[in-house]
Amino acid sequence: MGFNQVVMKKYNVCVLGATGMVGKEMMKVLEEQNFPVGKFLPLASSRTAGSKVTFKGQDYEVIEATPEVFEGMDIGLFSAGASISKVLAPEAAKRNCVVIDNTSHFRMDPEVPLVVPEVNPQALKRHKGIIANPNCSTAQMVLPLKPIYDAVGIERLVISTYQAVSGWGKEAIAEMYDQVKTLMADPKAKVEAKYIFKQIAFNVVPQIDQFTDNGYTKEEMKMVNETKKIFEDDSINVTATCVRVPVAVGHSEVVNIKTKKKISVEEVRKLIAAFPTCKVLDNPSKGEYPTPLECAGLNDTYVGRIREDISQKNGIEMWIVSDNLRRGAALNAVLIAERMIADKLI
Repeated sequence: MGFNQVVMKKYNVCVLGATGMVGKEMMKVLEEQNFPVGKFLPLASSRTAGSKVTFKGQDYEVIEATPEVFEGMDIGLFSAGASISKVLAPEAAKRNCVVIDNTSHFRMDPEVPLVVPEVNPQALKRHKGIIANPNCSTAQMVLPLKPIYDAVGIERLVISTYQAVSGWGKEAIAEMYDQVKTLMADPKAKVEAKYIFKQIAFNVVPQIDQFTDNGYTKEEMKMVNETKKIFEDDSINVTATCVRVPVAVGHSEVVNIKTKKKISVEEVRKLIAAFPTCKVLDNPSKGEYPTPLECAGLNDTYVGRIREDISQKNGIEMWIVSDNLRRGAALNAVLIAERMIADKLI
């Protein structure tokens, strides 16, 4: 991954949401990947415009995002909220700036490709100026599922997630740490839950986003619908329960897979280990399995606890862990841009 060619066309890149957690991670990933950036523009809302960010050793003033700023930009990495993307992504696309949008707004739009580049790069060819990044919990899951899907097909997925508070933003992380501090001083103290729905310190909360009419949360339905769209297969039955846990960075998932044909645990391990950006860490007898703490700051998705489901035929169970800010959001967006350049789509 990354660009190392000496002579290469450079692309004017803007990051919308440059002062947020994912925006900062996007800038870091652009640097690490040696992405061929020509002109660079950090953008944000009027609230944080005027503040400074550093990119490739240079200080930049954050500019307020308006339709006009996208003139002359080639690539826009968006992570400033669905309502902002709804307004500004079409404006950027109209000005020939290809938008890779990390918000939920365009994900289920039939006109917009929803892409994890290692899984469904062919969808990029259908883009009309906007590409959607999947939900971070979906993005990390479909990576190890793809080689299994290609080998034996997937009939059903039962997903349970253990999601870090950073998925809800930097304010949610601060809230968790504040609660911990307060409760360490006085275990009987009452703490405020402003960003997470209930106290998150020393607790788990089985609600991420709002509930929908069917009893699932929006986060759970994202995983259901996005998985089907990425695989272009509505026949996969998917159910999910998404839970917020007191972890700063790194989403973990238990995924139970019912395959169409029988596959051995050994074959699953081999397939995942050979798949790009996936690593198998699976030796429980030696205490080897991934945890979010160990995966924070890393690009790969780690898979462990791979075993046969003893309750059904053709069942495989696994544990998937990845850095949600990086693999699920920032890196995925940059990899989409890299793939589009490689495929001459930009």
